[in-house]
Amino acid sequence: MSQPRRRWSEHQIEQFVGNLLRLGVVFATSVVLIGGVLYLIRYGCSSTNYQFFRGEPADFRSPEGVATAVLLGRRRGVIQLGLLLLIATPIARVVFSLFAFVRQRDLTYTIITLIVLTGLVYSLLSGNS
Repeated sequence: MSQPRRRWSEHQIEQFVGNLLRLGVVFATSVVLIGGVLYLIRYGCSSTNYQFFRGEPADFRSPEGVATAVLLGRRRGVIQLGLLLLIATPIARVVFSLFAFVRQRDLTYTIITLIVLTGLVYSLLSGNS
């Protein structure tokens, strides 16, 4: 015999979402801080020429490029990874909320959350073109 599925209480969902957001922000901030410290150790004493604007290098314009930069040990890649994690934190919250609403069989909030998630994914993917 299979056990009946235990429903999550609203309080449990709120606690998990709160912890997810807190831990996501702390982790992302830590990664940015580590990258920033490494960057300053390497480049902190060099002078910058502000006469010319240099845009973001092409390898930092996609998650794959950021991952490659991190694997190559580039300090700016670590900072960019932290920023990507910071962006991913609220998206993870929406994904978890979607699963929670599906599990609770709450059709209204499931549809609303799907619309929000679709908008987030569309805005992220359309920004790379």
